[in-house]
Amino acid sequence: MSEKKNSAVGGIVGIIVAIGAAWFFFGGGLEKQTANEIQKISNQVAEDAVKQYEIAKRNGNAMDALTQAGIVAEAYLQAKDEVNYQKWVKIRKAEAARAGMPKELQ
Repeated sequence: MSEKKNSAVGGIVGIIVAIGAAWFFFGGGLEKQTANEIQKISNQVAEDAVKQYEIAKRNGNAMDALTQAGIVAEAYLQAKDEVNYQKWVKIRKAEAARAGMPKELQ
């Protein structure tokens, strides 16, 4: 009798797990998970670009800093982070001025 109860409980648990998995995969859970992971990667790329800019600013010349600031701005654009994108566009313009770029090219 105990084996039948265990078998029935196991079957019910298996059905619940199968329903949960189907809901996750077909109900958009997998897509949301993927979108979250892609966003995390985009954010990490932008953070890495900021670190590279800081290195270039400390150790490179004005053109190195300008180039890296542009890369950071583009990384935030790719990450769809408008606030940081706008911030880095301003930093890039300041770096362009520091590098002696003509106003129309900044």
